[in-house]
Amino acid sequence: MTIVVIDAQGGGIGKQLVAAIKKEIQSPGVEVLAVGTNSLATSAMLKAGADHGATGENAVLACCRRADVIVGPIGIAIADALWGEISPAMAAAVGSSPAKRILLPMNHCDNIVVGVSNLNTGVLIREAVEQIAALIARDR
Repeated sequence: MTIVVIDAQGGGIGKQLVAAIKKEIQSPGVEVLAVGTNSLATSAMLKAGADHGATGENAVLACCRRADVIVGPIGIAIADALWGEISPAMAAAVGSSPAKRILLPMNHCDNIVVGVSNLNTGVLIREAVEQIAALIARDR
């Protein structure tokens, strides 16, 4: 199973996701692929323990095609989000991928998600990892 973690900016959310996934999910055959919109984000996720890393728009497009699970802040599915680092092509790749998407409801960059509790990042990361673990268990 390939879990693609996508992040932008400094990769802080992606770094936390990768670290939590690698700590909690130690199933054979599970690879964590860090995809940053920039090299800083990719580097942060690699330092957190991602198995592989790739950077830029084409990396997002290619990795979304091969992902089983895509995880990241909700902005990865919204064109021009994350201060413009998510291109329309990237958002379309995330949205049209056959992968399961686990999106963290971050209220940033003029995108406000209503109807969900304003949970701290640690709680959101924990819930995302729980969802990934459930998907892995279901596929076995």
